[in-house]
Amino acid sequence: MDEWKMWEHDGVRLSARERLALARIEAGLRQDRRFARRMGDARYGLWLPVAVLLLAVASVFVAVMGIRTSDPALLWCFALLWPFTLIQAFRLLCRATRPRLRRPHRRPRPTPWL
Repeated sequence: MDEWKMWEHDGVRLSARERLALARIEAGLRQDRRFARRMGDARYGLWLPVAVLLLAVASVFVAVMGIRTSDPALLWCFALLWPFTLIQAFRLLCRATRPRLRRPHRRPRPTPWL
């Protein structure tokens, strides 16, 4: 593959010096764990509340149907689903209450899923 095509993006070609600078920046970002964690939170921030809500609805549905029908399979499904729901709800609570990085010139932002 042509070296220029490898570094061409949106019709812009980078010089050797610019490619080296970009490679250094990318290497630094890959090594920054806190940055990677913050980027992961931004990407998956909405999925945890949705998952907790769906798990809670499914748990309540299975519990109610298990009690109404006295079906042991439904009661066992609830017994297996409920601890997982509690663990995910606890993760959501921890994420909501953890301190955010504060910048002196900015107001603290709410969590990304609010």
